[in-house]
Amino acid sequence: MIVRLLAVLCVAVAAGPSLAAAPPLEAYGKLPLIEDVSISPDGASLAVIATDGENRIIVSRDIATGKSTRVLVGEAKVRDLRWADSKRLLITTSTTARVMDLLAPRGEWLMLFAYDLEKMKLHKLMRDAKDAMNVVVSYPTVRTIGGERFVFVEGVKFDEGRRGRIALYKLELERGSSRLIHAGYPHTRDWLVGKDGEPLAESEWDPASGRWVVKIKRPTGWIEARGGTALQYPGTIMGLGRTTDTILISEIKDGDYATREMRLDGALGDEVLESGDTPLRDPADHRLIGYQRTVGDITDYVFYEPRDAVAWKAVKAAYPGERVSLASWSDDRRKLVVLVDSPTHGQDYALVDLGTKKASWIGQKHAGVGENGVSSVRPVSYKAADGLAMSGYLTLPKGKAAKDLPLVVLPHGGPAARDMAGFDWWSQALASRGYAVLQVNFRGSDGFGHDFMSAGFGEWGRKMQTDLSDGVRHLAGLGTIDPKRVCIVGASYGGYAALAGATLDREVYRCAVSVAGLSDLGRFIAWSKTQRGVSAQRYWNNFMGADGPSDPRLTEISPIDHLDKIKAPILLIHGRDDTVVPYSQSQIMADGLSKAGKPHEFVSLPGEDHWLSRGDTRLQMLTSVVAFLEKHNPPN
Repeated sequence: MIVRLLAVLCVAVAAGPSLAAAPPLEAYGKLPLIEDVSISPDGASLAVIATDGENRIIVSRDIATGKSTRVLVGEAKVRDLRWADSKRLLITTSTTARVMDLLAPRGEWLMLFAYDLEKMKLHKLMRDAKDAMNVVVSYPTVRTIGGERFVFVEGVKFDEGRRGRIALYKLELERGSSRLIHAGYPHTRDWLVGKDGEPLAESEWDPASGRWVVKIKRPTGWIEARGGTALQYPGTIMGLGRTTDTILISEIKDGDYATREMRLDGALGDEVLESGDTPLRDPADHRLIGYQRTVGDITDYVFYEPRDAVAWKAVKAAYPGERVSLASWSDDRRKLVVLVDSPTHGQDYALVDLGTKKASWIGQKHAGVGENGVSSVRPVSYKAADGLAMSGYLTLPKGKAAKDLPLVVLPHGGPAARDMAGFDWWSQALASRGYAVLQVNFRGSDGFGHDFMSAGFGEWGRKMQTDLSDGVRHLAGLGTIDPKRVCIVGASYGGYAALAGATLDREVYRCAVSVAGLSDLGRFIAWSKTQRGVSAQRYWNNFMGADGPSDPRLTEISPIDHLDKIKAPILLIHGRDDTVVPYSQSQIMADGLSKAGKPHEFVSLPGEDHWLSRGDTRLQMLTSVVAFLEKHNPPN
């Protein structure tokens, strides 16, 4: 039986609030105290992305001795942390920028650094790559060859015509140097490196024609092993299969995603993953050893090897009634970092040692939330107006009876994404202020099969919108919420849904908050094609039921074209460094609301991106939202 012990890793955890009062909004709105934890290949050390609410700090700690090393990275946005070997860390950060003399949109560019724990030196990688950018386009791959670990990255190399293509590089960490392995092809999407450190497979997709192909490296050269035509969802490489001489290919089959193994001669094998499954990989050789699957509201792991299955069962047994997810594990898979999601006190990281059958706490993810700051979350299911089954989650404010509650509808972004059960900082923050919070996996959401996603095609602003208000009517019918006290709040697509709630479905909501939402769909599609290419335009056309940015059907569902219908006050919030939904989408809406004389507020977040990656502006967003809700839809 694994025993739970308390240990705090090199970072001070704020004392929890008293049970008499809800935590301050800072407990939810600031960056998590711990953003991620990774264990070294030998299981001897931990690396943590910690924050003080705004600045990020990389902390490495020797588990046995407690000796620690800190690297202050300040306001840098750390996107990934992993071990190159037991003495060096790989740190991937991103920055919002437009590259001079490059015909590319302003975007979020990834940069890779190596930190030597013994020498306490930080090196920026890819800085010496010839005819290439000093950025990476994906997270690094680590391979062990002859007992030594090597790092491989995908970068952008320019050919003689100055056209960029995704190339494969091998990095020498001691000197911080890079070596080109393969220059890639005009339409290369990604690479797969084999166990020997050589390129094993490569995928290509031409968005204009839809032609995609997967190539495999043979002793005689590259062969086309798999291909087809897909204007939206091309086949892709998912990594190594259950053995290191097979690869995983994911493509649409019979109307849904299917992931099958493929031998190096191109022969297709078994289907090993279903739509929505997340592969689990051996940390040492990266072969497929299982998968994560969500069925209903339960997410769990399936392992192919009995030893792993027995071990995971023991881990779950140590945390009864809580959701446990795997964050990292050692190469021998005997030491694990897990994230424990408790329905009563939030999320905590823990270290589990299967050899000693003990576990120790690493630290709270969200400091200061405490037991009084976690409201209960229950699954919700109902039928939409046309009979399609809907599911989602209802967060109920702590200490209040589930009757005639004020409601906030909180639609997710994407729209091809989904909400999950468990702790969600935004919905928990709103519930702590006295609101019930409804999160709906409306049609078009991901994770429920391709049929459910495709049910959203052409339903942007239509049935995707009424799926939300059907949920409001369902809760009102149960007596859980007061239908006269409902507001809608969302970000990205959810921000659009909030504006659509105020313009297209306006009888349901008494106020609306759009964070980085879309207001002018025609202008957005045109911008998206310019910035991301024809494939992006096809994607949005598909969901919006349009044929390009000038399609008159877009005016039917664009909030900017229905200003005269608005009755509810609107709050607009947008980050100036947003490269996914341009800041101008909120500026256009604010200008239109001003000219139409409609009540509104506009909060601009300087230096903030689409994902609210900075602590002070994320808190500014949350504080502004709560103040607006309390003004226009008081919880008491």
